[in-house]
Amino acid sequence: MRLLSEAEYKATMEPEPIQIGPDDEPPFDFWPYFDAIPEEHLGGHDFSEGSVNYAWQMPVGELQHVLVNCETPNVFLVLVLDLRTETVLGHYLLDIYGV
Repeated sequence: MRLLSEAEYKATMEPEPIQIGPDDEPPFDFWPYFDAIPEEHLGGHDFSEGSVNYAWQMPVGELQHVLVNCETPNVFLVLVLDLRTETVLGHYLLDIYGV
């Protein structure tokens, strides 16, 4: 389970990502990876509900960002999926407002 640095996470982003619909099926089962993330990577947040409201497809590469919700508004655990290899490249704790 690889915790991405901010620079590594930003390197997986592309301009104008495409939002994935909430009813779209995930490209592969990434939940075993999610379940194995060490608690110390979660920054004291609770992601145990395992709900996803947002996912973004990078338009050029074959990456997808899946944002797992937590109890704190605007804080997400981002799973970076490699669609070509059907693997999770890593995860990143995203605080939208940096509070």
